[in-house]
Amino acid sequence: MEDIQALTPVIILLLLGVVAIILMRPLRLSPIVGYLIAGLVVGPHALGLIPESNTTHLLAELGVVFLLFDIGLHFSLSNIWDARRDIFILGPLQILLCGVVFAGIALTLGVAPAYAGVLGGALALSSTAVVVQSLAERGQQDCPVGRTGTAVLIFQDICAIFLLVLASSLEGGNTSSSTGGLTAEIGAAVLKSAIAFVASALLGRYAIKPLFGLLSKTRYEEIFTAMALLIVLATAAATGAVGLSLTLGAFLGGMMISETPYRHVIQTEAKPFRNLLLAFFFITVGMSLDWRILLEEWAKILIFILILVSIKVLLVALAARICGWSLPGSLQLGSLLAQGSEFVFVIIAMPLARESLGEQTVGIVITAVAASLALTPTLSSLGNRLAKFLWRRSSSQAPSNESKPVTSTAPVVIFGMGQTGRLVADALEAQKIAYDAIEMDYDRFLLACADGYPVAFGDLADIRMMETFRYAERSAIVITIVRYELSKALKPVVSERYPDVKRFVAVNHKKDYQRFESLGMYPAVSRSVPRGLDLATAVLKSQGVEDKKIKTWIVRRQQRDLDTKDITSNRKQTLQAR
Repeated sequence: MEDIQALTPVIILLLLGVVAIILMRPLRLSPIVGYLIAGLVVGPHALGLIPESNTTHLLAELGVVFLLFDIGLHFSLSNIWDARRDIFILGPLQILLCGVVFAGIALTLGVAPAYAGVLGGALALSSTAVVVQSLAERGQQDCPVGRTGTAVLIFQDICAIFLLVLASSLEGGNTSSSTGGLTAEIGAAVLKSAIAFVASALLGRYAIKPLFGLLSKTRYEEIFTAMALLIVLATAAATGAVGLSLTLGAFLGGMMISETPYRHVIQTEAKPFRNLLLAFFFITVGMSLDWRILLEEWAKILIFILILVSIKVLLVALAARICGWSLPGSLQLGSLLAQGSEFVFVIIAMPLARESLGEQTVGIVITAVAASLALTPTLSSLGNRLAKFLWRRSSSQAPSNESKPVTSTAPVVIFGMGQTGRLVADALEAQKIAYDAIEMDYDRFLLACADGYPVAFGDLADIRMMETFRYAERSAIVITIVRYELSKALKPVVSERYPDVKRFVAVNHKKDYQRFESLGMYPAVSRSVPRGLDLATAVLKSQGVEDKKIKTWIVRRQQRDLDTKDITSNRKQTLQAR
């Protein structure tokens, strides 16, 4: 009977995950909403089918652990260095601004000063699980907003470790009078984290890669499944054993594998566990909700949500603006990171928090933060629409057939920011090569601007645009919108005025290749997946990028596109069936 009782929560969680997906898809809502509602219904505050236990808490925590492992697979040390501005400037600035404001509000409400700082810092964090899932569903992982959002979330996950150290210290009786002891604990956590990063880098290079090479010779497919589980759980347990978070260890475990040729097979093996356990995580979050508090204190909960979301949208946007983001892009980033974090549930559950806030307030905070998680897809969509509106409004104030003078002389100009143009832009950004972009379709122009790409509105064929964009100072022009007759007509002008500029064009057939080549252009036939990969490769080679770096980027991009298709394919099949 004890075995059956232990299995019952797992069986119910599996059933709820399936039912939530089935019910949410016809409504075109994120499965996260279904998971939260399912948890609310079967939790201890409603039907009581699943009581809170060590089993449910472990399953929930493992969901976040596997998520951070997957993020680590996409973030090698070189990636972190490339995203250093977002991780080490925007991330800290956002935490500081939001943390100070939320701590100040907590102080005015009578929260103890020592705990107000911890609570303020916790509310400044966003949900990695929800944001990453939302970005994947919208296909925004590779656009500037998606990359920056992910980088900020990584910094937040590291900050959560030190907030937990501080909260545990307060729980243990340390107050502001024992500043020396608290500083020593935080310093020890910093040192341990640094050692963990160095150890993971060394293990990845000198141990993991040779080990996987040995295992691949066995030709047993299941051995990679076993190794994926072993690495996730072992690295998480290792950092947990030294007083750090399980999620940091999982992230570092992913980083160890990220530079090896076995990353993709490990990611494939770990993905089902990640998706399943993440569903368990969201269901357990829903279980913490009390429908009675939701009914009795709905006004206070609504006010809390409005304050939380509004402050985070504005302050994240302010931090982004300080770091050089445009107003539309910064607001979209703020909307993406506006929800609360699952880390708040850990902090708020501590006895000191319940004593300082009171049970009723704790219930309001938990309910409001959980509701903000469910609202993330909606907030992200609203932020995207607001960004497009602001771009439309700002661009409508300038003449439609002219562009503002370009002050930069980036070596590459991209014409057309559809799927192919974005892929070329992503390739250039990955190699730190500057570019300017032009889009003549107004809707695509607004959408690209909203997603954070530097785009000007206009037509590349306009002679005035050629002068404005200083073609003579460029090394390459990338044309993703094929117009042969126009290219033929412009050949005399371009050849005379800009003889040293290489013109790359994406074509679909060998016949088109020959026609454009006769015009002195450099055509690239689109054969690879995703579309535009051949063109991006040709442009990177023209900029002197090494073949090894190009190949590495191609593999990463193809794998990420496969990940996105895995997330969205089932939803598309359901809509087609309808």
